[in-house]
Formats: sequence, C-alpha cells, structure tokens
Amino acid sequence: MTHKSTMFAIIAGCLVTGWMLQPVMAGKGNGNGKGGGAVTIPVVTEDEAVDLLFMREEEKLARDVYITMYALWGNRVFDNISQAEQKHDDAVFSLIEKYGLTDPALAGIGNFTNSELQELYDALIAKGEVSVLEALKVGALIEEVDIEDIVLSMERTDKVDILNVYGNLLAGSENHLVAFVKNIESLTGTTYEAQYISQEEVDAIQGR
Repeated sequence: MTHKSTMFAIIAGCLVTGWMLQPVMAGKGNGNGKGGGAVTIPVVTEDEAVDLLFMREEEKLARDVYITMYALWGNRVFDNISQAEQKHDDAVFSLIEKYGLTDPALAGIGNFTNSELQELYDALIAKGEVSVLEALKVGALIEEVDIEDIVLSMERTDKVDILNVYGNLLAGSENHLVAFVKNIESLTGTTYEAQYISQEEVDAIQGR
C-alpha cells in the first residue's frame, strides 16, 4: 500500500524527502455499542488515518514557523496567516477525535512527534532567520508543499467530512501563497519563481 510521500526542496543544504506517519488507533471497546460503555467510532482506512495524522503536524509546522517569523521580523503577513493555520490545525484535530485516532501533535512551538518534520522545522527556521525575504520564501514554500499534499490526500478519501476539511485547507493554502508571493514580489520587483509545484500552477493560483 502506498502512503503519503512528501518531498521538500533543499533547505539550508539539507534535503528532506518523503516520510510517513503510522496511524495509532485509540481504544475503541468492542465496537458494537453494547455493554461496558463501548462506543462505536467511525472507521477510516489506513491511508486516511496516515494522511490525517500527517496533516495535523504539517499544519502545526506552518503555524509554528509563521509565529516564529512574525516574532523575528514583525511582518504582518506571518501573524495573519499563523492565525488561519491554527484554525486549519483545529479542523484536522476534530477529525482525528471523530475517528478515534491518537493525536500526534505536541505542545509548544517547534515541537513535533515526527522526527523528519522536526528536522524540517529547524531547517526552515534557520533559512527564515537570514532575512525577511528568505522568511517570506519559506512561507511560500510551505504553502506550495501544503497544496500538493492536500490534493494528494483528497485523492485518497471519499468521506465527505474529510473532503470538506481538506477543501477548506486547500483554499486557505492558495490564499496564503498569494499573500506571500505579493510580499515577495513587492520586495524584489521581480516575478516569483515556483519552488515546489510547477510555475504554471503558481501562476494560475495568482490569477495570471
């Protein structure tokens, strides 16, 4: 079975390639709703569980990076988008609870269960600390990768509630990419170059 496979570009000399989170199912009793207070919990496929758990930490990574970049540079775009990412993270968490999965998210800024996401976060922060322009490029990269991941996750589920959440996440990531690109182009005076998805996809999202 093929699970989520995500690749980030070379960041600060470190290539981070595909990773996967294994679903950890919470206790569900006997699942028949009879005796012992057992409650029937809706079932997800292994692919759906892997995607939800991964998405939970991926949205947290985006939020945590933007909170850190706002504290460092004071650019309002990071503050605005970090608040939106919190809502996205909460929406995924609600699905994790609904389907009886064990939440992988750790408390605190910059803390992750997935070791490769932890390494990625550290690399993104190091890159974003160089300048406000590099910080904005980090934001755009995160959103490009999120867009790809969300689309792939949507292809692996037919559940309406999950698709609705992913659809909202996708629309948000596209809006966030537009905001980062606008800021980058304002600083550089040049057209933004795609870092992960195709230039055609980026241009379409920008309405070009």
